[in-house]
Amino acid sequence: MTPEELRAVIARALEEYSSQTGTPVEVPAKLVVERPKSRDHGDWATNVALQTAKKAGLVPRELANGLAEILGRAEGIESCEVAGPGFINITLAAGAAGQLAADIVAAGADYGRGTALDGRTINMEFVSANPTGPLHLGHTRWAALGDAIARVLAFAGATVASEYYINDAGSQMDVFADSVLARMKGREVPEGGYPGAYITEIAETIAAEHPALADVCDDTVREEVRTRAYALQLRDIQDTLAEFDVRFDVWFSEKSLHDSGALESAVARLREQGHVFDHEGAVWLRTTDFGDDKDRVLIRKDGVPTYFAADAAYYLDKKDRGFEEKVYLLGADHHGYVGRLKAIAAAAGDDPEHNIEILIGQLIKVNGAKLSKRAGNIIELRDLVEWLGRDALRYSLARIPADSPLTLDPEVLRSASNDNPVHYVQYAHARARGVERKAVEAGIDPALFDAATLTHETESALLAALADFPRVVAQAAELREPHRIARYLESLAGLFHKWYDACRVTPTADEELGAVHASRLVLDRATAQVLANGLGLLGVSAPERM
Repeated sequence: MTPEELRAVIARALEEYSSQTGTPVEVPAKLVVERPKSRDHGDWATNVALQTAKKAGLVPRELANGLAEILGRAEGIESCEVAGPGFINITLAAGAAGQLAADIVAAGADYGRGTALDGRTINMEFVSANPTGPLHLGHTRWAALGDAIARVLAFAGATVASEYYINDAGSQMDVFADSVLARMKGREVPEGGYPGAYITEIAETIAAEHPALADVCDDTVREEVRTRAYALQLRDIQDTLAEFDVRFDVWFSEKSLHDSGALESAVARLREQGHVFDHEGAVWLRTTDFGDDKDRVLIRKDGVPTYFAADAAYYLDKKDRGFEEKVYLLGADHHGYVGRLKAIAAAAGDDPEHNIEILIGQLIKVNGAKLSKRAGNIIELRDLVEWLGRDALRYSLARIPADSPLTLDPEVLRSASNDNPVHYVQYAHARARGVERKAVEAGIDPALFDAATLTHETESALLAALADFPRVVAQAAELREPHRIARYLESLAGLFHKWYDACRVTPTADEELGAVHASRLVLDRATAQVLANGLGLLGVSAPERM
């Protein structure tokens, strides 16, 4: 019996109680079913009596006693006990608890998929690095976390679009073009330019593919060099992210806002809302009305739009595309953006507490990491993946809350030991698949599954953890905290290893095949499935063998 199924049973018990007593008791919108602190108190606990008694004019413990009596007669429930002021502890019948294993196997990759965020449309913007150089260590954390959050949100029922905002407008693109052009001329890059070896690589690629440009190689071809260099560097970013198994639904060009007139349109729309004013020749947005520390310039007095104007136009574009919720994942140096972005949302007529969310991540360090030979002054994401491995890097970045500083230890991440969390979880999955292969070779038939045979204490603990996976996913989605899934997987792996040590799936030579072995094979498959589903949400593979 899953928590969702148990909630339905409790809801029916409330309705039956109301019918029997003539006292209407409403079923709460959020009916709480959770694990008791001690397994001695049963499989599940609910505070539904405390939630509903006051409004019905009842004493919570009195209501709890009545509900416990009704629930005790329900199919799949072995017993109910009332504790404290009105908590109900519920112990499931062995068959009801064990049936979950078969249900998980039947659900497969969809087990844990929920409806908690049904109807919510969310835009997730993350990474969004300037297309003027390779992705580096500073982008790594948000690439892993942003992608994991997007996966979890979709699994919980939301419609999600992952978006990369390409900062391809502004002076940095001129500097980038001038740096490439200088290398094409065989000169040093200009002061303040990009000196990395990748600039030389781009220059050589353009020269090889377009000899005519190399022959002219002066400022008259600057725009074409910029266009071709930008395309090459953007492709490098896209390829690097693909190697990291991070893919975006939308690649949005900042330059398109300038070229399409979206900035001017945004200013006009905000002016209609009554929040734009003119002062000393410049155009301002009165963001102090919405809690920002100062008003912001949209258009300078020389007529040039600010980055803030592009931020406003971009927000409105997301809104126009139908994204009710816009999530921004920003680095540790972007705290100042929180107030101004929320002010844009408010000025546009949105609720800044609902329609926009800004997550700020802390920096990461990698002990012993070396600067990139290509970029010269950064640690490249591509080098980190090659050095530490994609799975180890993604898992390690996802298992720590985003607002906590993080230092990665390469020796641990590269080790095949239980000290390495990703190895510990992946090994549990590989071991489960190995158990399955041996069981099939031994002729164990899962069709003989009998849920009532899964009675060992390690089986009860393992089943309880498997039942909790959908709740963990829903909570991780609501809180934007994929680390909850990583920590859950580590706990599940530990329970699986204990079960493996205590219960044999394949019988010994002098033991006859029976229903218990078939049931344990199904439980083993269910555990492997949940481990694979959880790892997939973090963008980490579930190996069949290790």
